[in-house]
Amino acid sequence: MSSVGDVARVLRGTGRGAAGAAGHGGDPDGRTEGLGARRLPAGERRRQLFDVALDLFAERGYRATTMDDVAEAAGVTKPLVYQHFSSKRALYLELVDSVAHEMLAAIADAAARAEGPRQQVEQGFAAYFALVVTHESAFRLLYGRDHGDDEELGEALRRVEDVLAEAIDPLIAAGLDPDHRRLLAYAVVGMAEGASRHWIATHPPLSDDAAEAEAHRLAGRMADLAWAGLRSVHAD
Repeated sequence: MSSVGDVARVLRGTGRGAAGAAGHGGDPDGRTEGLGARRLPAGERRRQLFDVALDLFAERGYRATTMDDVAEAAGVTKPLVYQHFSSKRALYLELVDSVAHEMLAAIADAAARAEGPRQQVEQGFAAYFALVVTHESAFRLLYGRDHGDDEELGEALRRVEDVLAEAIDPLIAAGLDPDHRRLLAYAVVGMAEGASRHWIATHPPLSDDAAEAEAHRLAGRMADLAWAGLRSVHAD
């Protein structure tokens, strides 16, 4: 069975892939990092900036967060942040892509290890809710709504929902036409998001052991609802 620990280990490496794709790699010796900053190799510094920016975007939103904020929270100079990321927009989009990729990989892995369709649904939900209960910042980043009318940012977040729906689609009962299955897949995505928003608003942070149990409790409840509903669906 997948565990909160599995997803946590994956998400702790959020910046790993991006660190190797350094279009703005920075000084590997950290010579431009700023007075008092601990010198880090470029890859480690990039991952640190990812973590700092994730928390800031999640707490303040995209519009209220500046590159000055990221630099200050990381204890580096703003020019160093720009060595790694060409703009706030580029940093935000890369974060969304990276966090979404890692979350979807965890869900796919959990579903692939399940023994049958019912277990696939529950294990997929377990991986999803592991993100919610242990990485609230990542969830808030993916489901943020403060980008206003910015089409590029809105499209990046919609792609996350698209890929989640694509992952759910094959689990829905056969015999339905593609449009019908896809509609139901998006309904499941919306159901999970709504439940997650409610949980975050009404529950404090949990210890690791409690988070593991809570993720599976939430997954079981949501899987019961989704499975019962999906198994009763029939063609028009």
